[in-house]
Amino acid sequence: MKEKVILAYSGGLDTTAIIPWLKENFNYDVVCVCIDCGQEEELDGLEERAKSCGAEKLYILDVIDEFCDEYIVPCVQAHAVYENKYLLGTSMARPLIAKKLVEIARKEGATAICHGATGKGNDQIRFELGIKALAPDLKIIAAWRNEKWTMDSRESEIEYCKAHGINLPFSADSSYSRDRNIWHISHEGLELEDPANEPNYDHLLVLGVTPEKAPDEGEYVSLSFEKGVPVAINGEKKKVSDIIRDLNKLGGKHGIGIVDIVENRVVGMKSRGVYETPGGTILYEAHQQLEELILDRDAYAVKKDMGNKFAQIVYEGKWFSPLREAVQAFVESTQKYVTGEVKFKLYKGNIIKAGTTSPYSLYNESIASFTTGDLYDHHDAEGFINLFGLSTKVRAMKMQERGEL
Repeated sequence: MKEKVILAYSGGLDTTAIIPWLKENFNYDVVCVCIDCGQEEELDGLEERAKSCGAEKLYILDVIDEFCDEYIVPCVQAHAVYENKYLLGTSMARPLIAKKLVEIARKEGATAICHGATGKGNDQIRFELGIKALAPDLKIIAAWRNEKWTMDSRESEIEYCKAHGINLPFSADSSYSRDRNIWHISHEGLELEDPANEPNYDHLLVLGVTPEKAPDEGEYVSLSFEKGVPVAINGEKKKVSDIIRDLNKLGGKHGIGIVDIVENRVVGMKSRGVYETPGGTILYEAHQQLEELILDRDAYAVKKDMGNKFAQIVYEGKWFSPLREAVQAFVESTQKYVTGEVKFKLYKGNIIKAGTTSPYSLYNESIASFTTGDLYDHHDAEGFINLFGLSTKVRAMKMQERGEL
């Protein structure tokens, strides 16, 4: 019997060309695995396409709820944002994909896993670190880095397929390189390759419109959380995936969550892209508004640092690591009382606060009000300031003594 290889299969040109390439160069039986993280792409016909290219079988796995509950929610709770802008849409999905590839590899008794990520991007790292963490015995084939891979363009891939009797509905026309799931869609290529160019948003956007084209009337929305997990939108209880779908529609309609970023890839280069994350942007903002009321000052400050660390861990593909588990455990401990409702208005790219309530709010009107209350004596501040500013005063006295002040 031939050995089996598991191919991370999207149905696109790259992974379609990889099927005959694997059979020709390694004499494997190819088992394709398509992981549905909410791409909303047409999956009908993929099995026929994969088998017509020489695959033994195709698995299509719906992991949308697992993705939302076990990968997206921890990132929302951590407020994990890479380089102040990127909400980790692609990064969060890759470890789950790697996990499912390993599960099918075990089920099929495969000896290798193959992916079509390029040698310049982050995804090769995320896929391979995930596989190494879960199945160190499996061989990994990165087609684009393999010496037997000689194709370097869409044209050459199409010609390769034709030479192997595979005629597919793919065009050599240039288009954006996109990655989509339930959380976001990313765009790279074409005019975006030059940071001096303004994005052609009319041509580029998929999930929504620019703020200029958003409605002239704002729209009020409320989100309810229990222990840091979104549980209802506008008072209607729903699972996380459905809340994200609803927020994507609302956010896209009002021009929310469009980010143009030059980011630092793990491999060292800078990359320019445009991300659409309408629902995610709203969810992050709502969760943070609730935390403002509930977390104490010290916990809030440390959690901010942990959120940045969590973002770096996820971006670098280290999901299956003791550090991610430890940081996530800290974040989850801060979410015990993050329960309440956040109201806001969506208007032309903006998320405007409209009121936040929580049974665990630390905001106390008696203390915060300009009116003197029982819990705060203005005179107490004098002694505090004297002690808090003591080092500042001592330094100034020394400078004055030396005539340098």
